[in-house]
Amino acid sequence: MVSINRRRWLTGATGAGLAAVAGLRPSLAEDTPGVTATEIRIGSTTSLSGPVSALGVQARCQEAYFRMLNEQGGIAGRQIKYIYYDDAFNPAKTVEQVRRLIESDNVAFLFNMLGTAPNSAVVKYINAAKVPHLFLSVNGDKWGDYKSYPWTMGFAPSARTEAQVFVKYALSQHKDAKIAVLYQNDDLGKDFVAGTKDVLGERFATSAVVASHEVTDPTIDSQIVALRGANPDVLISGTTAKFCAQSIRKIYELGWKPMHFIASGAASLSSTIIPVGLDKAQGTISSAYIKDVADPAWANDQGVKDFLAFMEKYFPDGNPKEGYNLYAYMVANVLKIVLEQCKGNFSRDNIMAQANNLKDVYVPTLLPGIKVNTSPTNHHPLQQLQLQRIEGPGWLRFGEVIQGANL
Repeated sequence: MVSINRRRWLTGATGAGLAAVAGLRPSLAEDTPGVTATEIRIGSTTSLSGPVSALGVQARCQEAYFRMLNEQGGIAGRQIKYIYYDDAFNPAKTVEQVRRLIESDNVAFLFNMLGTAPNSAVVKYINAAKVPHLFLSVNGDKWGDYKSYPWTMGFAPSARTEAQVFVKYALSQHKDAKIAVLYQNDDLGKDFVAGTKDVLGERFATSAVVASHEVTDPTIDSQIVALRGANPDVLISGTTAKFCAQSIRKIYELGWKPMHFIASGAASLSSTIIPVGLDKAQGTISSAYIKDVADPAWANDQGVKDFLAFMEKYFPDGNPKEGYNLYAYMVANVLKIVLEQCKGNFSRDNIMAQANNLKDVYVPTLLPGIKVNTSPTNHHPLQQLQLQRIEGPGWLRFGEVIQGANL
């Protein structure tokens, strides 16, 4: 067992292989940092300790995934060496660890680094160094800002995309709908407001009403009452689980029945819906883009079966019903496709070029119809969602896949 803050190695290189690496001509090493004749070095930071240490399971799952790839022969005859360090969700530590990965470990690129604050602390440095900074484990729209950060790319649908999808659906049901947005006063909440504006356009000034809250507020009851007073047809709760739960409870107590959307990040049955009461949440709408292993509807799905088989063989200590593991597996699967598209040319320029060249890519843990698309001017790999509604004992998906606004 490797202790926290020590480097973690995943490699199939043998002593003979390392001897061969030592003989590489200098130009190859200079042209392709982190790549030798036998390996590709990938770096990441995550939280193995600190306030969100539970999220560190993503890196452990991906470590297992790369071990599987190596057993299958690696990529273009090279083994994956995956090096990840603990930053304890502390941006200062992230700076230290990322410099170590780039300047000492000489990784080819960075992958699935965790958290908005940690990534924000290093994004300018990484882009100045022209190191691919791919498929981040974050949920902000700014990670698709290809003009400011051409070497950086998020992955999951942003809150802005989710709001766009919510508003598109609401207007399809009621074209003159007035829309209320409850939002947390941070990047997450502001993305929900921005997504609403994207779809409403000039109508936003007359067809929308917003109310913000701070993460430290004890309740959002007064905001819900104020929003109801504007008589909207739709309420979007663009906030975190605690406050989404409060919004469900308060509109039930008020006897108010708007079309109610809650952020997908707050849509957990076990931690949000059931504690509030399923009876109070009936009709609440959210969104999804990935299959739920715990949903009996996917019991015979081949993509889910493959994931479960992977977990049993390569990550038996992990919980297959933990959503972070399924997410980590899915993102690693997409990275494999990027590396295969490189066709043996693992220069940083080409790795970034292939990350920018994903066309209707489907991996089998995504919901049917949802595909990964990127380009040099699209650093939002996922911009499609399917809606789901609380009906009876849980979430029921409905309707077609909806595309966020094309901006």
